[in-house]
Amino acid sequence: MYKAVIFDLGGVLVHFDFRRAYRALAEVCPYASADISGRIAATGLVERFETGLVEPGDFFAQLSQTLELRVDYDGFRQIWNHIFTGPLLPESLLQGLASRYRLALLSNTNAIHFEMIRQAYPMLRHFRDMVLSYQAHALKPGPEIFRMAIERAGCRPEECFYTDDTAAHVDAARALGIDAAPFVDRERLERDLTARGIRWD
Repeated sequence: MYKAVIFDLGGVLVHFDFRRAYRALAEVCPYASADISGRIAATGLVERFETGLVEPGDFFAQLSQTLELRVDYDGFRQIWNHIFTGPLLPESLLQGLASRYRLALLSNTNAIHFEMIRQAYPMLRHFRDMVLSYQAHALKPGPEIFRMAIERAGCRPEECFYTDDTAAHVDAARALGIDAAPFVDRERLERDLTARGIRWD
């Protein structure tokens, strides 16, 4: 008997592509878009931002220094949020699941992205719980954030179904006893739900 259905956010509920942001950043800094990812990764700044160790304003200031950005904070927020391109699942599926199960979100994300997501994608209103890395101060695939999700779900790990587009995150969930499946597309998800007797219609 499943009591909770838990979703990843980026790549499951909403499509994203960081290359879109890198191309936009290249327009306001002296570096090519192909070099921007490596420069950002070398700082470890995104990980600190997504675990809530860096506030949005400080993140912008430090990234501005790293990339020599020529843009103000509002302009940067628009660029940083440019990665999201639309929903991957219909709201009707989430609404149906929410009427039968405890629907939860488990995401590695940051304050800038999530503020925009909450405003732009009203489908999030169907989620009863949201375990977000920048609030939890923990990142997937670490076990701490999965344990928080289980606790918030209020049930045993095996009573939770979880889907994520990152294989390491699926494996981490399974290691804690959660029934997890990789997200490929809507059709695959619906087959995985049906196979488990999880209904949304």
